[in-house]
Amino acid sequence: MNITEAIKDRRTVYAINKELPVSEEEVVSFINEATALVPDAFNMKSQRVVVALGDKQDQLWDTVYDVFEGKVPRDKIDGFKAGAGTVLYFYDKATVEALQDQFPLYADNFPVWAQQSNGMLQFTIWAGLRNLGIGANLQHYNPVIDEAVKKLFDVPENYVLVAEMPFGGITELPAEKEKEDISLRVKVVK
Repeated sequence: MNITEAIKDRRTVYAINKELPVSEEEVVSFINEATALVPDAFNMKSQRVVVALGDKQDQLWDTVYDVFEGKVPRDKIDGFKAGAGTVLYFYDKATVEALQDQFPLYADNFPVWAQQSNGMLQFTIWAGLRNLGIGANLQHYNPVIDEAVKKLFDVPENYVLVAEMPFGGITELPAEKEKEDISLRVKVVK
């Protein structure tokens, strides 16, 4: 599959289940490779990923529900819990701060660059999961769940949670996207 096809196929898929079309090992191997390949400014390698599978997948979404004390509907949380796993995206604040100290002229930019790299990693993994026949969606229950997630997964205090990506077998594809007039967002100059 070429990159344009991978981007077209990447969609927000909420209808997921625990039945992956490939092995968990293949998923983890892909996530490892993607994390190694996605660039980061100054080669800071600030990205961190936790992949929750099996019982930890269920515990994660039960924890999210508990942290919100029922303010998020149970059926919504159960939709994420129904997946085979969740990719939790972090950046390492200690890594960012070390580079801020080392290059004070760029200090304000390192947190921005870490977020940009994290976004590239999210998109790369999302498109790659879809290429494996897996559906995924992107959630942002942070910062409300930060402390509970760190405790549940024994994550260092300096890790900053950015997003959560439940994934799994696809039980239903989303509706087709409406075409847009892309000239409203892209300007070509010569």
